[in-house]
Amino acid sequence: MAERAILEATTELLDERGFVALTMEDVALRAGVSKATIYRWWPSKGILAFDAFLARYLAEQPLPDTGTLHGDLLAALRGWIRTVKQTVTGRTLVGLIAEVQRDPALADAWRDRFIRPVRDRHRTMIERAVDRGEIPAGTDAEIALDLLFGSAYHRLLQSHLDLSDRFATVIVDIIVSGIEAQAH
Repeated sequence: MAERAILEATTELLDERGFVALTMEDVALRAGVSKATIYRWWPSKGILAFDAFLARYLAEQPLPDTGTLHGDLLAALRGWIRTVKQTVTGRTLVGLIAEVQRDPALADAWRDRFIRPVRDRHRTMIERAVDRGEIPAGTDAEIALDLLFGSAYHRLLQSHLDLSDRFATVIVDIIVSGIEAQAH
C-alpha cells in the first residue's frame, strides 16, 4: 500500500514540477509516509523517479505492427515523438538521462530495466521484416535501432531542431534505404 502511494505521489510530482524539483521530502509528504519508508525501497531520487516513469513510458509506447518495416519504424518513431513532445514524459526522460550520468546505481537500472527491454521490444520490428523476406537475415538490428532512436534522442537532448513528422519520415526513409542498399 505504501509503495503504491509513493509511486503515485512521485508520478504526480514529476508531472507537476519535473525531475529537478522533485524531492524525497515532498514525495513523503504527498504519499503520507516517512522518508525512511521511501529509502527502504529506493536508495535515491533517481531510482524512485525511474520506477515511477518506467511503467507509464512503456504503456505509452506500444509496439506497432503495420505489415512493413517502413511502416513499423515510422509508427514507432512518431509514437515516441508524440509522447516526448505532448506529455511530461519528455521532460522526465531528459531529467533521468542527465541523472544516469551521475548515479551509477541508476545507470545500472537504466540499462537493465529500460534500455535492454525497450530495445528487445523494438528489435521485433526488424525480426518481423526479416521473417517477411523484406530485408536480409544479416541486417544489423542494433545499428538500425541506434539510427532510429539515436537521432531522436539527440534532438530531444540538444533541443536544437524540432522533433517533427518530417524528421521522422526522413530518418525512416534513410534507414530503410540504407538497409536495402546493404542487401545489394
